Amino acid sequence: MKKLLFISAVSLLSCNRNAPTAHPSVGGVLSQKDLDVSKERMKNLNTIERGQIQDWITGQSVKYYPTQLNYWVTVEGFDQRTRRADDTPISYSYDLYDFDETRIYDKPFERRDARFGHFDELKAVENALRFMHDGEEVTLLVPSSLAYGTFGDEKNIDNDIPLIIKLKAL
Repeated sequence: MKKLLFISAVSLLSCNRNAPTAHPSVGGVLSQKDLDVSKERMKNLNTIERGQIQDWITGQSVKYYPTQLNYWVTVEGFDQRTRRADDTPISYSYDLYDFDETRIYDKPFERRDARFGHFDELKAVENALRFMHDGEEVTLLVPSSLAYGTFGDEKNIDNDIPLIIKLKAL
């Protein structure tokens, strides 16, 4: 038993000593090599997620259309519409779902009189709201890079999770 414990302890101490760190220490700076590795990882992940989302779309009865910002929406020509200007107020709400169509939070996220250019929101949500009409509802299919990315939301959403967002302009 002592021999097994000793071997386990030695193997734990020796494993991954030279493995690159994913994030710098507090106050640290990533090297150019680390930045390149991260960029390549996100590029590969985005390619994989786009393929998975396309596969998911083919099994749906609703038609989804790609946008220039790299997400899909239920309205054709969506990001060709007139774009709302910065400082324009908008009220909105949205629900988040995973691709099993399970609702992630019980209550929708809601904001009243938010102003474009001053959002603290997901990139895809802010971008979509710029093209929505008042009272309109759309569904967005969003890769993780435009959702909560590498870190998740540190609550219910893990890292690298693409989302379905049901968005309403109130």
